[in-house]
Amino acid sequence: MNSLVEQVKSMPDLLRETFQTLDERARLSLHPELILSLKRIYITGCGDSHHAALSTQLAFEKLAGLPTLAATSLDFARYKAGFLPQSGPNTNLVIGISVSGSVARTYEALLLAREAGATTLSLTATPDSRVASAGDVLFQVPNPPFEVPGGEVSPGARSFFINQVALLLMAIRIGEVRGTITTPQANAHRETLLGLADVMEETIQRNDAAIQHLVKDWQDATEFVFVGGGPNFGIALFSAAKVLEASGDPALGQDTEEWAHLQYFARERTTPTFLITAGDRDLSRVDEVVVAAKQIGRRVCVICPESAKEIIAKADAALTFSPVAEMFSALVTQIPGELFSAYRAEALGEPFFRDFGGGRDPEGGGGISRIRTSEYWETWKK
Repeated sequence: MNSLVEQVKSMPDLLRETFQTLDERARLSLHPELILSLKRIYITGCGDSHHAALSTQLAFEKLAGLPTLAATSLDFARYKAGFLPQSGPNTNLVIGISVSGSVARTYEALLLAREAGATTLSLTATPDSRVASAGDVLFQVPNPPFEVPGGEVSPGARSFFINQVALLLMAIRIGEVRGTITTPQANAHRETLLGLADVMEETIQRNDAAIQHLVKDWQDATEFVFVGGGPNFGIALFSAAKVLEASGDPALGQDTEEWAHLQYFARERTTPTFLITAGDRDLSRVDEVVVAAKQIGRRVCVICPESAKEIIAKADAALTFSPVAEMFSALVTQIPGELFSAYRAEALGEPFFRDFGGGRDPEGGGGISRIRTSEYWETWKK
């Protein structure tokens, strides 16, 4: 049994099962007085947590009506925390994401944010962790057990998904309290989010066989590129991460515009390139990039709504879904990359995470990479 495939196929039910709990915690986690005082939001994390921040940034800006910046934990802790604008108490909200609650750099980011006078919120599944302790506010995400026969350790899909839902519900709540959206509008957005469970289910059913065929057709490839803009830049990075974790193939996630400035000149002509779009603000640029990628010999797959017929016609392959709002689209567009990476690993007979061999011991916080044991930078005042 492929545990990553099983994770993906479980996510529609995961949304249905956890939605009410997540919505209640989004409503209770931030007091209205704090929400009304906010002027800026920062969202930080490492790996999948950073990708979740990127994929929900647009929703915070549109729904909460506040400037929002997604940053990696290192970038925020050591290059931004010391320079936060000071415009009164409770004006900067810093959300730190860590499922395990033990990631050293995210803990550091929250500590330095607090030292800089920001209000900190810990988004974690582990309430007794150090990341949880660094938050003025704790948003505990549920972590329902998910067992796979054989106990295979799998790249994360469910945790990434549930963090996105929590952040989106938080954005809706902040917007509702601030009055940038009305309560009826907020409730309509909540219903839309819950309804995405059906869209996800349909997307899996529609594309599962096509993805397996694509894996077979492109089995000779030695590298992969995922491209996206806005919230789907986060999904491009996330999809590349899943390929690296699952099959170990070199994979790159890149912004749509940056592809045209850089990847366009790569020596390897036939690299499979996935272009991810919700068919909204970035669609005209995606159309141009599809043409450019095909012209230089790339094998192109578009991950897009079924209504984006022009780019579908120009690509070699298309993995489609029913149209969804761009600010919520990452919940759906993540699915094809996850399934592709899972089936690619299976086709190659590659163990997930290289079976933690060759110095990749997961103990002690990621072995020699020291994800959990890395030293802290004591102060941004240096």
